[in-house]
Formats: sequence, structure tokens, C-alpha cells
Amino acid sequence: MAAAVVLALGATACGGGSKDSGGGKGGGSSAADAALASIVNPSDKKGGTLTFAHSDVPDSLDPGNTYYGWVQNFARLYARSLTTFKPAVGKAGLQIVPDLAESLGKPSADAKTWTYTLRQGVKYEDGTPVTSKDVKYAVERSNFAPEALSNGPTYFKAHLADGDKYQGPYKDKSPDGIKSIETPDDRTIVFHLKDGFADFDYLAGLPGTAPVPQKADKGADYVKHIISSGPYKFSSYEDGKGATLVRNPEWDPKTDPIRKALPDKVEIKFKVNQVTIDNNLINNSLQVDAQGNGVDPQTQPKVLQDPKYKKQTDSAIAGATSYIGLNLHVKPFDNIHCRKAVQWGVDRASAQEAAGGPPKGDVATTLLPPTVNGYTKFDEYPTPNGKGDIAKAKEELAQCGQPNGFTTTLTARSDRNTEMAMATAVQASLKKIGITAEIKSFPSGKYFTNFAGVPDYVHSHNLGMIMTAWGADWPTGFGFLDQITNGAAIKPSGGNNVQELDDPKINEMLNSAIKNTDAAARNKAWGDIDKLIADNASAVPLVYRKNLLFRPTGAANVTVTQAYLGMYDYALMSVSK
Repeated sequence: MAAAVVLALGATACGGGSKDSGGGKGGGSSAADAALASIVNPSDKKGGTLTFAHSDVPDSLDPGNTYYGWVQNFARLYARSLTTFKPAVGKAGLQIVPDLAESLGKPSADAKTWTYTLRQGVKYEDGTPVTSKDVKYAVERSNFAPEALSNGPTYFKAHLADGDKYQGPYKDKSPDGIKSIETPDDRTIVFHLKDGFADFDYLAGLPGTAPVPQKADKGADYVKHIISSGPYKFSSYEDGKGATLVRNPEWDPKTDPIRKALPDKVEIKFKVNQVTIDNNLINNSLQVDAQGNGVDPQTQPKVLQDPKYKKQTDSAIAGATSYIGLNLHVKPFDNIHCRKAVQWGVDRASAQEAAGGPPKGDVATTLLPPTVNGYTKFDEYPTPNGKGDIAKAKEELAQCGQPNGFTTTLTARSDRNTEMAMATAVQASLKKIGITAEIKSFPSGKYFTNFAGVPDYVHSHNLGMIMTAWGADWPTGFGFLDQITNGAAIKPSGGNNVQELDDPKINEMLNSAIKNTDAAARNKAWGDIDKLIADNASAVPLVYRKNLLFRPTGAANVTVTQAYLGMYDYALMSVSK
């Protein structure tokens, strides 16, 4: 995700105690981890400019063309999906609630048909009303136009009744569009699915359901002038540099119980060095690190060893796993024994240390992290203290016909220093068993669209090992596993199934379990599938991630949201006095 939410604050100025109505505790005290279970620096003060910075660029700020969790979090400032996550702190923030829709979906008994009714009075920035046809069009462009919009998830394409036949809005010239989405009137939208889909309310919360007026759509260029349905609209956007958002005068808070929209302006800058971002947070000239992965390893000692700064940190569970995808179409990883050699040979403990040690995550043995429904604790490749087993690794190398090891390429994101450090640790541990992993780095903004998520590029450049991290699109096993392990999620570019895993048994188990309306049976299935993936050996879990976040004193209404991978809730944040 990325997986992957705001609440009415009490009328108390920043610095004092407060009681919020979103299910969490308010409080002005600044202590380490305070934002995990409370709102730090609560305030109802309007005004000011909320400033964000990011070390690279987004995949896209277009809600229909993004898969980065931080963009999904940020996009709620200007885009309203059918549903979203409850405005609350802690685990209560994982509850799905209506947003653009007036209630959660009304399913048929078999969960194959889902109906939503839009709230009355919602308008775009130009004053025209939002209609159900705009939501239908948004789903069509976000899921069925990979030639222009390649970044987003593929759930609707995979599960709508005629999703395998519809050619998308840019190719299909029928005025009716896809037949399995009906809009009987301007406020009603009905989804007809191939099979039951018990998690559909979560799917309706993805930003791809945020309405788009067809007349304004410019395909990939829509990002240059996104039409707002939320409290802020774009006053400027510069590709690769940043954007400025100002208040949308057509936004009516009476139609929006989710957002308080306290800042007057929101600014975001791209391509800012991560250590510079950290220092700007510390010196209070910046409110938010947009990426939300926490401080750089270089900054970590500074904020943890100084009591003055440590009390401004939050060690947030991200609900995400850092792992290596072994591409099944790049030799020698088409051989399961070569894959198992890596599984046994990788020193996961050294990868954890490179990531920043326990403050940045725990050693992982499964793809599903412990915070996701369906997680089952197991370890198919147990080694002493997670440091690898050279003897077993060499046994697997002999079985795959590479007794002396081999050379391959290991990719990582160049602007993510933690990921680069982990790649270096993996490289060192594999060297001990005779595997030479040559590290090749790419910028995170184009990592999946141009390189690691493009099968043709991966195959032609022999990218055998791909560093990545994944958090649930929503907090269930299906919301975590489907887009990274289902063969149906493999696409020409922008894909996240970097292993290109297309196992018929795994595919069928995923598709079968999501039809089951028995929650307990579904949860058991997710754990069973995770174990099958481990036995396939194409994904090497490294770390269950934590984010060591830093909150500047100039930021108000700061709380961690588990729904968006343990980053701060961007729709809540504002500026203190």
C-alpha cells in the first residue's frame, strides 16, 4: 500500500487537556509514544500553513493512479472516497465508516451486489454536484486504463462481473461504460461482482472511488489539474517539485463529518534530502515528513539519545513487512532450491540492525505482520537468532545446480536510506554462501512504474532480487496478500507482485476465502495462504516495520493512524500557535 483515517476536537486551545469525539484521548503533554494512543497538542484553531516534505516524488497525486500509502493518506485533503477509516486514535482508527456515501454499503445475502447512496449536497470546487456517475467513471479510469494510469490496485478489474471484458474508458466508446456498475440515479451506485466479496466496504475506501468528472479527465495529465471534492483544492502543482493547496470554497462541512480542515493552506515539497527533512522537523520549520517512514538511520541516535527530542518521538507499528521478492522469471530463481538457498542464507538480524534495530522493527518470519487479521506465527526457515544457516543454504545451492553460488542483481530505492542499508546487509550475508548480489538502486517515485514493477524491464535487466515493503490496503489478510501474491495482480507496469507469483493454488485460495462470509474461516485461510507462500520461497521476509516518527512542536492534532501504515493522520493535522 499500501494500505492505507478525522475527528471533532473539543474546544480547547493547544497545550491543555482535551476530550475528542473520535474515540481517542486528547492531551497536550509531549512524551515519547504519546501519539500512539492520544491526540498530541489538540487544538480547534483555524489558520496557518501545514507544510509537508518528501525525499522523492509521489507515484502520482491523482487518487486514481496511486498506490503509495502516504499519498492515500494525503489525498483525503482533496478527494473523498465512498468510505474511509474511523476518525479515532489507536486500534479504533481501523474501523471503516462512510465518507462520500451516507452509509456503509448494503450487500446482498451472498455479498455479490453492493449498493451505496451518496450524501446530498456534495460539490466539486467549481460548484457542480458530485454524482454517482462520477464515482463510476473514477473506478473505470483507475482500474481499467493501465495504458495511462498504471499505479493503482486492480481489485475492481479482478472482481467486477464483467471486469475481464471491459476495455476502459479511453478505449470503450460506449456511453454506458462498464455494465457491472449501475447508477440508477445521481446518488445511487450499485456494484455487481463475479463472486461474493466480504471486504467490499474496505475496497470502497480506496482513493480510486473518489469522484472524477469525465469532462475534466486528461488521463495521466489529470494530475496537473485534479478537481477537488474535499476541503482543499490545488492552487499550484509542479511535477517533481511540489504543490500548494488552498481552501475549497464549495466544500460544505455539513456534508463531511470526517474532516475539520483547520489549516488555511497546505504545501508539499518533493526531492528534499531525508536528513534535511529530519533536521527541519527538529528545528520546527516543517510539520510533516510526508513519506511517514520515520527518521533516517543517521538521525535516529540524535533523537533517541537527547531527552529533549526523544519525548517528541513515536515508535509506531506500521502493519507492514519489509521483504525481498525473488522473481520467478529471472534465473536462477525459477528453481525453488535457489530461492530456498537465499531464504536460509539471509541474515535477518543484520537486516533489522541496518534498518535501525528494534525501534524500527522486529525480525520477520512471515509476510503477514502480527497486526493484520489472519496472522499466524510460524518460521519455515528457522536459524539461530535469525542470523542464517550457511550449511543449509549451501545444501540448497547444490540441489539447484549452483554449488559455488551465483551472481544476481538486488534492487532498492535510492532515496530510502533504510532500505539501502538493509540491501547492503543482505548483500554481505549472501556473500558468505557464495551468492554475489550486485545492488542497483532506483528512485522511489518511479520504482514500480518504471523498474521493479515492470516485468519486461525486470527480465531484460536480470533483476532477480527486489527489495520492497508492503502494508495492508485494509487490515485483513486479503487486503495485505492479494496485490502482492495473486497472479491476477501482475500487470505491465506499476505492479507490486514483484515475484510474479502466479500459483494456481494460492490464487484459488485467495479468491475462495474472500467469498466466505464467515470471518473466522477467512482469517484461518489467510494464515494458511501465508504458509503456502513461504513454502514457495519467492518472498523473503526481513522486518515487521516500525516507524520512528518525530513530531515538531509546531504541529497540532497529531496522532498515529494504523490504517495508513503507522504514519500520522494527515487529514487531522493542523498548525499550533
